[in-house]
Amino acid sequence: MEDMVSYTQAAVERTMKVQEVILRAMAKKITWWQAAEIIGISDRQMRRWRERYEEFGFRGLFDRRRKKPSPKRVAVAVVEKVLGPGAPSFVVFEGRARCSQQ
Repeated sequence: MEDMVSYTQAAVERTMKVQEVILRAMAKKITWWQAAEIIGISDRQMRRWRERYEEFGFRGLFDRRRKKPSPKRVAVAVVEKVLGPGAPSFVVFEGRARCSQQ
């Protein structure tokens, strides 16, 4: 449980809810698609979560995207260069986008 120190209380509570729903589905008290509906995900994502739970247990249910930056993140310097002076601006006029070079 030492890894869970970095997770918020809300994340821990959500994971506990997901675990409870998965355990109900594993005990065949509810179907897997009902479990997905309760959690608010697709049945395909529910199968992925079930596999992660079987492989990693409770820790496998945490949102793994948290606590690390996106691999698609663009550096601030690149954004400033692209959006800096001389960059084209787009104006929507009468339902059409027009590009105007400054």
